[in-house]
Amino acid sequence: MATGTLPQDARAYETQHVHEVYEQIASHFSSTRYKLTDHPKPWPIVERFLQSLPAGSIGLDIGCGNGKYLSVNPHVFIIASDRSENLVKIANRHQPHASVVADNLLLPHPLGSFDFAISIAVVHHLSTRARRVQAVAAILETLRRTASVEEGQRSDDGGVGGKALIHVWALEQKSSRRGWDEGDEQDVMVPWIMKSRCRDGDNEEAKTFNRYYHLYRQGELEEDIVEAGGSIVESGYEKDNWWATAVRSGQFG
Repeated sequence: MATGTLPQDARAYETQHVHEVYEQIASHFSSTRYKLTDHPKPWPIVERFLQSLPAGSIGLDIGCGNGKYLSVNPHVFIIASDRSENLVKIANRHQPHASVVADNLLLPHPLGSFDFAISIAVVHHLSTRARRVQAVAAILETLRRTASVEEGQRSDDGGVGGKALIHVWALEQKSSRRGWDEGDEQDVMVPWIMKSRCRDGDNEEAKTFNRYYHLYRQGELEEDIVEAGGSIVESGYEKDNWWATAVRSGQFG
């Protein structure tokens, strides 16, 4: 479902078509990710990124949802955040990690302090390019810079500062059940159908919630990262999603 022309008040639009939706569907959404008693099933690229981190690393999961990635690597500590209070309540079950309610554009974390950050299926919910770039910049700004040799400091990771993994829905997914592909509308509404028992207990009723997504074309995520002040380390495509790892510009060379 295409959105047509987006409204000028992007914040109000996202509140209605993203934040309020996830607040209402949080429990049902979480149940479709995985059961808390089971081992999580992360995207392979997310699992690879988290498992590659040195023991003792401290990082962020920005837009954590139900916290499904918090238990992937037990040797790192993650501060998770999400705009949905109801999803954060679910994520809080993943101890010893911390979870807080926060907006991607107004993160409460100290700048330049973290070894890593992940943002999985979040940035595509921002409804203008300016806001998506702002969201990426906010993620990058939390990352630790490489220690300066001129200042007589040493970096424990061999000279590389903090690194972020950003994962977004792709426009190019013609083999999926959605069938989107190059040339299609990039700003779309994606329905979430939530079924519940009627009061008579015998029948089900379905309610549909429409969520806003910006579908990223090939190369667009990298463009947004560079515009936001980042440098690409690696990027690729993983089953209907574009992803990239990035550092703050100026860390290499």
